[in-house]
Amino acid sequence: MMVERGLSVDHTTVYRRVQAYAPELEKRCRPQLKSTNDSWRVDETYISVKGKWRYLYRAVDSAGNTIDFLLSAKRNSHSAKRFFRKALKATHTQLPQVINVDKNAAYPTAVDE
Repeated sequence: MMVERGLSVDHTTVYRRVQAYAPELEKRCRPQLKSTNDSWRVDETYISVKGKWRYLYRAVDSAGNTIDFLLSAKRNSHSAKRFFRKALKATHTQLPQVINVDKNAAYPTAVDE
């Protein structure tokens, strides 16, 4: 769109705008998210972000609605607790009755706390 209007835009300009407006977009979009149910499925995967390997924690409800996600450098109980705190603090989530997790040893500690 910018090229059509005769403007030259560098990728760093777009990046700076994303960094500036992303928190405001999240603040306005979060209340509009569909409410989740009380059955959660939590898992993490290993992905490359800018050449560095990171863990992507993700939770979905039984209907497939995304509850939340978190990128972390480590896969430990501290990261799992941080993820659960973030997910439970969201306004569109209900307290889970059931949380299905894989065999990661960090989850039982995090869920108990």
